[in-house]
Amino acid sequence: MREKIKAAIVFGTRPEAIKMAPVVLEFKKRKEFETVVIVTAQHRQMLDGVLSLFNIKPDYDLNLMKENQNLWNLTSDILLSTKKVFEEIKPDVVLVHGDTTTAFGASLSAFYAKIPVAHVEAGLRTFDKNYPFPEEINRVLADSVSDFHFAPTKGSVQNLINSGIKTKNTIYETGNTVIDALFYTLKNFKSKDDFGLDPNLRTILLTSHRRENFGEPLENICKSVIELVKRNKDIQFIYPVHPNPNVKNTVEKYLKGIDRVKLIEPLEYAPFCSLMKKAEIILTDSGGVQEEAPSLGVPVLVLRDETERPEAVHSGGVKLVGANPDKIIKTVETLLCDKVEYQKMAQAINPYGDGNAAKRIADILIEKCK
Repeated sequence: MREKIKAAIVFGTRPEAIKMAPVVLEFKKRKEFETVVIVTAQHRQMLDGVLSLFNIKPDYDLNLMKENQNLWNLTSDILLSTKKVFEEIKPDVVLVHGDTTTAFGASLSAFYAKIPVAHVEAGLRTFDKNYPFPEEINRVLADSVSDFHFAPTKGSVQNLINSGIKTKNTIYETGNTVIDALFYTLKNFKSKDDFGLDPNLRTILLTSHRRENFGEPLENICKSVIELVKRNKDIQFIYPVHPNPNVKNTVEKYLKGIDRVKLIEPLEYAPFCSLMKKAEIILTDSGGVQEEAPSLGVPVLVLRDETERPEAVHSGGVKLVGANPDKIIKTVETLLCDKVEYQKMAQAINPYGDGNAAKRIADILIEKCK
């Protein structure tokens, strides 16, 4: 019987850090674990803010982000760098999260080293290998080498079963750790920032940064925003603009200087949670926001044609509108004008959990790894 379970928790991007922070904090509270935090820093600046927020100091910072990095270089760097760390620390289990290149690379590296892999947020699927790219394949491959699949919902459990993954002692429905992170943040950090918004106007929060929306889709989203503020004098948009030039250049071309459209720098997680809470409607292509906002009673319109998070659509808190201007405008204006339709979405039950996912993950690994 092991004295302690040595758990290596690996992540590299801001969304991963947000969702793995509750796992790190929970594991560090448990006497059964020796917790080693490894960050690849696939995203450097945006990652660091989350580490600071949750007061997490990595044991190993691989600092892999490079200017103009590509998937080939990044994947090989993650494989080789984590190999060295795993050989040094010899973990009993490696935990990865979601669908990033870090999750795929670290899980493959652990598999090569014959170390059990635990995949947090397992089982998400669009069933289209190119949408989102490369995330869909990243998560499928991470699932395929994992020994523990911590699925957030019944739907993701079923996806894993349908993929041929054995259910006995491998698949567990835990809820999503992002709800843990959201509740922790709202409880511990109170933002007084009004973000320069007019308190007399209704606020719509917009985020869009995914590859699928680069180019014409993002242009159509921006045109929809322009039309909406032109037609509805009582609304204002706020858009934390992702620094990627494919996003920033397009957004500034269309929306800079437009009345009642406020472009701001990307926000740290705590103020972003506060901003989500202030919003009346959220337009987003983010996966995490689809999971978080229903807990705040804010309707979410997803700027994608497909989502690997269909549970929120089925529960009624989220609708898919894609990058279609007609659909975006019509749906936003319906929510602005129709109180019944608005309340249907706002009062939908969040299917992604109760804020105790990290505790369940810890309990399962203590039972199975000791």
